[in-house]
Order: sequence, then structure tokens, then C-alpha cells
Amino acid sequence: MSLRLENISKVVGGETHLYPLDLTLEPGSFNVLLGRTLAGKTTLMRIMAGLDRPTTGRVVENGTDVTRQSVRNRSVAMVYQQFINYPGMSVRDNIASPLRIAREPAAEIERRVGEMAELLHIEHLLDRLPAELSGGQQQRTALARALVRETRLLLLDEPLVNLDYKLREELREELRHLLAARDAVVVYATTEPTEALTLGGNTAVMYQGQVIQYGDTVASFLQPSDLRVARVFNDPPMNMVPARLDDGTLKLDDGHDIPVPAHLTGLRAGRYHIGIRPHHLGYDAPAAESLAIEGTCDLVELSGSESLIYFRQGDYEWVAQMDGIHHVAPGEHVRMTVLPHHLYAFDDSGALAGAPERSARGEG
Repeated sequence: MSLRLENISKVVGGETHLYPLDLTLEPGSFNVLLGRTLAGKTTLMRIMAGLDRPTTGRVVENGTDVTRQSVRNRSVAMVYQQFINYPGMSVRDNIASPLRIAREPAAEIERRVGEMAELLHIEHLLDRLPAELSGGQQQRTALARALVRETRLLLLDEPLVNLDYKLREELREELRHLLAARDAVVVYATTEPTEALTLGGNTAVMYQGQVIQYGDTVASFLQPSDLRVARVFNDPPMNMVPARLDDGTLKLDDGHDIPVPAHLTGLRAGRYHIGIRPHHLGYDAPAAESLAIEGTCDLVELSGSESLIYFRQGDYEWVAQMDGIHHVAPGEHVRMTVLPHHLYAFDDSGALAGAPERSARGEG
């Protein structure tokens, strides 16, 4: 099934939730909606599902306008971030409920419920009630109920956000394998750029009710179309500093003058925003080749695998994302370096003007 959204918008009580947008999702495709909270992801998914109608535009499935068709008449399943299960039904009956509504034969229901429960590792929980399950087990049950119908459109609205980190990683990997074998249009909403990169497929970057870039996920990460995409498709957001290009030199507004890197030599003289991904800042770039950025530490956020070091240089705030644990006290002097071939350039209108020529995450 193909899904095409044509001039879709949504206005509620005079407030615009979605600005007019067009989006085409190909049969069998995996699609990520990436955007911050209130970017419009859930609103768009509810329109895709038939739960809400757009203010303007139409939803087209396989060439047929289904804008006014009820969700009951569409081949669609949706999973929310909350654990939505029928509390009075066993896990078995929760999973079986959409098949029973569809009047599938009893033997077929039993087979498919058992198969789905085994795939999601909850076959030993089939006779339990949702209240007797952990959060992860409840979400697996909700996923099984959505997946068991084999619908042509599957919508996953931040389905793993309420789970702990380890369980999210485990379920994300399982979902990739489960969904790869399905001949359906899959749409997965998330606020996390890393999750989008892990899942792959195509990504629609959403910002304040607009789809501002759509395409291959890795390509969109490496080649953000404008400043908004660069900020959304990076966590923490890309560092930005205004600059002027003149006579082969980039004059950063923070006081640095550097020769124009090879990948930016085609740019015309003028004003630009120079972008630096947080994971490209560090301590170990060769001094002769690197751009040094010095400042005062404001805050360090530590996790088991990385450190986020926030520091200030005059009027500019920076963040470095580094592997391992780095102890830096607030107020302590910080000196970070970045290799010039990692720099991005956005023109004065915000559009991408130049990007590093790299092909893997962590290099672009």
C-alpha cells in the first residue's frame, strides 16, 4: 500500500497544529517522524490513521481518497507511548481482540496469537492480566495486539519512550527485525535523533507543524537542508556560530580566523552560520590542524558511556559530546578542538551551503 498526503493541514480553535504539507510513503517503507515535543507528529499520525480529519487536503491510499473513511474501515493499527491494554482481559485475549473483531477463525486466531507472543517473548504470560505485568511486558502486549493483524499501515507513536534504557534498546532491535519482514507502510514517531539513525529507513523531520525535510535517514543526518533540521537532527543540537567568509578566510564572530576548509572553498564571500556537531569537539585533535575553542565550564552531564560538557566563550554557549567519563568542575577552564573538515556552513537564509564529505554517523 502507498500512502500519499496532499496539502494536509490541521487548525484547532484558531491554532495551527499542521501547516499545509505533502508527503508520499512508498509500499513496504519504514518511515520515521522525527521532531521535538509539539512538532505535530501525533496530529499527523492521527490523520493518517483516520482518527482525525484534516482541515484541508486529503489522504490517499493506493490511489483512493480515504480522508473521510472511518478508522474502522481502514487497514491500520496504532501503538501509543502509553501501555494501552484492556485491563479485564488476559494477555491472550488482548492480543486476539482485533482478530476476533475481524471474525477470523478460532484456529487461525490461536495460531497467530501464539506466533506473535513467541516473537515478542511473552508466550509464558498469555494467561496473566495486564496489572500483573511489568511496564515492558505491557508494552510488548500492546505491540503484539497491533502487529497481529498484519495491517497495511502501522503507526508507532513513541512506543518505547516510557521504558528504561536497556529495555528500549532490546525492543528497538526486535522491532527492526519484526517490521523488516512486513509488507506494510510503517511510521514511527520519535523525539530522539539517535533512535531515528538506529531504525534507518526514511525520516521526515518535523518542526512547528511542518515537514522540513524528508528522505533517507542517514543522508538527511549528513546533509541537513537547513539550520532547523541541523538543530532537530542532533542531540544535543549542533553548535552554531555566525561567521563571515572573505578572501579565503572564515572570520568567526567568536574571534577565530581560519583558512576555508577544502569542502567549503566553493562558497561565495558573505555571511554564514558555521555548525559544529557536539561529538566532533574534543581534546585530541592535532594542534597544527585544529580549531581551538576555549571557555568556562557551566555544567557536565555524565552517563555510563559519555559526557556532555557545556561551556561558555563570551556570548557563545557550546556543548561537547565525548565518549567516557570526563570530570570538569563548573567554572573550570575548558579547551576543546575540532578539525576544520567537520565544519558545516549555512547561508544567511539558513539553507545548507556546505557539508563535510563523510558517509557514516560520527563522521558527518
